[in-house]
Amino acid sequence: MEKSAGRGGGRQVRLATVSEIVGTAGGRVRGLRAAEGVRAYLGIPFAAPPFGAGRFEEPRPAAGWSGVRECTEFGPVAPQSAELPGMRPWAPGDEDVLTLNVWAPEGGGPRPVLMWIHGGAYAFGSSSQPDYDGTVLARAGLVVVGCNYRLGFEGFGRVPGRPDNRGLLDQVAALQWIRENIAAFGGDPGNVTVAGQSAGAGSAVCLTAVDRARGLFRRVIAHSVPDDYSPVASAAAITARVAAAAGVAPTAEGLGSAPPEALLRASDTVARDWGADPASGALRHNTALYGPVVDGAVLPAAPLSRPADPGIDLLVCHTTEEWWLMRETGQALPVHTVAELDRAAQELGLPAGLAAGYRRLMPDADPAEVYTALMGDAVFSEHSRRVAEHHAGGGGRTYLACFDRRRSTPGGGRTRAWHCADVPFALGTLDRPETAFLLGGLPDDADRALSRRMVRAWAGFAATGDPGWPRLAPGVAEPVRTWAVPEDGAAPADTPLRALWRDASPATG
Repeated sequence: MEKSAGRGGGRQVRLATVSEIVGTAGGRVRGLRAAEGVRAYLGIPFAAPPFGAGRFEEPRPAAGWSGVRECTEFGPVAPQSAELPGMRPWAPGDEDVLTLNVWAPEGGGPRPVLMWIHGGAYAFGSSSQPDYDGTVLARAGLVVVGCNYRLGFEGFGRVPGRPDNRGLLDQVAALQWIRENIAAFGGDPGNVTVAGQSAGAGSAVCLTAVDRARGLFRRVIAHSVPDDYSPVASAAAITARVAAAAGVAPTAEGLGSAPPEALLRASDTVARDWGADPASGALRHNTALYGPVVDGAVLPAAPLSRPADPGIDLLVCHTTEEWWLMRETGQALPVHTVAELDRAAQELGLPAGLAAGYRRLMPDADPAEVYTALMGDAVFSEHSRRVAEHHAGGGGRTYLACFDRRRSTPGGGRTRAWHCADVPFALGTLDRPETAFLLGGLPDDADRALSRRMVRAWAGFAATGDPGWPRLAPGVAEPVRTWAVPEDGAAPADTPLRALWRDASPATG
């Protein structure tokens, strides 16, 4: 018997029904055979729908069920305005959004567990995206869990009198579900790695600073960590703008009177207006409204502002050309002249001379290319490296890598090592048709070999804390693992561009 796994998440995949039933604290579940030797259980609720009386509140326990729950379809995505390839869009009425998916090898155990937190600027995305399928990592010996969490205003907007960082609290609830239930799927609840990319990486790093997440995981894999942490005052100012755009008062009662779709429209309006306003400063360049709020309660401090936890192992990676994705998709601010580049550096609050230093080290690049490199480093690459160095300096076992796979395309084009391009390689999903844009076409044998190397590194790190290359040592310029085709290399951690940042502060903190 075969069944489609497409209604909840939008992805149509033919999978054979699994006869094995697994017992969880909420009730019994039956899933699907994802591939030979791998079972998938989709759309398992780990918390109650976060609407009605529970809107803007901490996650509440999910209701149990009697009989066997058929976990053969992805759950609804969290409220968002984005429409992504292979993912069914959110629609009003989709409320049971706090669900997770489990991919587990058949037989044996206990096995290391990896919880994947999807990216999407804290405003869009889902664990049901095709490139987030956990089958290949499960074949490598891991029990893989992908979780949804509240996004945008629902998850990270500041609501007076309500807890901040509700999206992070949802992730903690998913980790608590893993602690209570994953052994039934063959997983080891004492050996959990939290992994994510972009907003997922920022979430994973923040979870190391969330007290109620302590002890629920022992390792973190963070790819392209964004420097997107909001002080309380900034988050409150965004709430005021969004409430005004929605036509409601900036209070819990006023915001609660606006349905999620109204706050989505208002958020999109505010972001669009900021991007078009020359007076909006740094927000012209990176219009992501939401992110973790440094509220002093759920998130006591930004990760670089508190001591690292040496009991957590950390693997950090970034791509070498992060912001090229935003340029290619029309999200980057157009910068054409040196004067516009210098103004951009001022608006971003970058130290004097940094843009000039980039121009000096990129003599053949035009101002738009320099701006693209500067933005990628300011928002992602430099912050990722600092997160790694901070952790190593605090005594934590730390590994650093960069992704530098590129490709020439027909007609003289070039696919860059841009933001998100590393994800299909690390998860082994590069043959999915939805990843063709990120890869610049179909993968070849060299790409598949690179993917196998990255999957082995993730699996090794999740199992033992060692991905297969030397760890960072405080104060020592160790080489960085470079993922590339046809073969990997070792890049120096201390480069001329890094020297420019040595005394600089990241752009968006």
